[in-house]
Amino acid sequence: ARRLVRRGAATEAAAATDAAPSGPSGLKTILDAKVDMNDIVSLCKRRGFVYPSSEIYSGFAGFFDYGPLGVELRNNIKKAWWADMVQRRDDVVGLDSSIIASPKIWEASGHLAGFSDPMVDCRESKQRFRADQLFYAKVSDAAGTHVGYVSLLEGADMEAVARKAAKSLLKKAGVGGEPTVSALKDYTEADPSEFDLIPSPATGVPGSLTPPRDFNLMFQTSVGAMTDASSVAYLRPETAQGIFTNFKNVVSSSRVKVPFGIAQIGKAFRNEITPRNFIFRSREFEQMEIEYFIRPTDVESEWRDIHAGWVETRLQWHIGIGINPELLSIEHHKDDKLAHYARACSDIMFKFPFGVSELEGCAHRGAYDLTQHADASGKSMEYADEELKIKYVPHVIEPSVGVDRCFLAVLCSAYAEDVVNGEARTLLRFHPRVAPIKAAVFPLVKNNQQIMDKATELYKKLQRRHNVAFDAAGNIGRRYRRMDEAGTPFCITVDFDTLDEASPHFNTVTLRERDSTEQRRISVDEVVGFVTDACE
Repeated sequence: ARRLVRRGAATEAAAATDAAPSGPSGLKTILDAKVDMNDIVSLCKRRGFVYPSSEIYSGFAGFFDYGPLGVELRNNIKKAWWADMVQRRDDVVGLDSSIIASPKIWEASGHLAGFSDPMVDCRESKQRFRADQLFYAKVSDAAGTHVGYVSLLEGADMEAVARKAAKSLLKKAGVGGEPTVSALKDYTEADPSEFDLIPSPATGVPGSLTPPRDFNLMFQTSVGAMTDASSVAYLRPETAQGIFTNFKNVVSSSRVKVPFGIAQIGKAFRNEITPRNFIFRSREFEQMEIEYFIRPTDVESEWRDIHAGWVETRLQWHIGIGINPELLSIEHHKDDKLAHYARACSDIMFKFPFGVSELEGCAHRGAYDLTQHADASGKSMEYADEELKIKYVPHVIEPSVGVDRCFLAVLCSAYAEDVVNGEARTLLRFHPRVAPIKAAVFPLVKNNQQIMDKATELYKKLQRRHNVAFDAAGNIGRRYRRMDEAGTPFCITVDFDTLDEASPHFNTVTLRERDSTEQRRISVDEVVGFVTDACE
């Protein structure tokens, strides 16, 4: 063992220089760093989180593929949600319903007739927009004289963009002074008399936008050998209806009593008019939903307490998986903005690089869905309450979050930049529970078989429980940087002291923590337990 240390002393000293940073400084999170979606998209592709679908064929708008790191992060988010919302609760059970189901389900739920978005076309550019994501404002000069209209697409700092466009409009009209810009409205709020006056955001030409019209978002397919009206089916646009149609099955086959929930994670498909903002709004996505069934009551405080409890539970869950609470907020829908069947709805909002947008919705849907399916199918959806000795159709609280949106929020929240030993560093500060790679094992040098064997042995032990990496290429500093950018919380180095029986650090390894870059010695026998505890 002593000959081993002497033979590698020079190499170890050189490596130790890279392995002992003075600590990070100048930390910038996504709140401080000048980061836009292009930076996030570039990082995702470079490090194997997300790729554009069908890229070798010039891509396919609204669809994405998840790479090696992305699929791990995505699976860890789903695993954490399932563990916390199902396995660690006594009042929620799971379900996995089919993606394609009877078209009668979508007829009863109202999706066939009313699941649409308002669409508008630009006659000049042939581009298509969602009318409720296209905004306009009236512009007047300093004297209050009307000059024209400006338009823009939904995004960050819309007021500033509108004011800049208004200044250009005044300059083009040969009018001086500061413009007065009215409150922004979406295109669905425009009076028909304004359609010929509002410019297209694509060309700036007034009157080139069509009036809004409904566009159904359902993906249609055919089932069976025939291709006619009898074979028409649809890819589900949400997972909720599969839960409602299985309500009686779950009640009769499981020992559940109201209040209880049914949870599901599954794919959904929507033919979005303008998929945008990367994976935030795509045509194929995955949902994590709970339908929580409660006793119907007209006592507002009772159901509001349950609804508020779920909003808080879901907010704390997002914080618990590492999302920065400074990026989160809650928006309560006003009564006049609620769906016709809803009693209340609150959204958990996240500050993305493109602006504050919905991360998760939590709605009180009343008894609408169960009643619709009971009426359409002729099958009762009543629940027999043994405690109250009555039957009723339960009301529903629905917390619903998209896996892809949660993925993007976790990634944006984890993004950080700092300086270590004078060198700029980009890192992803993932919570260990959702980190794609839980730990990386490094042999200090790769030209020593004993060190390589010990590092491989430790790597194999960790690999039985976690997704871990083994890296022997380059100096320790470069290996650290690679793992920092992948969001790996712990790096474990097997060195000469690990094998030197005469060393006080015999049978220990160097554990380096990603965020602080702090290093300490830990027993080889404690490594697996330490990583496992950190990932719980």
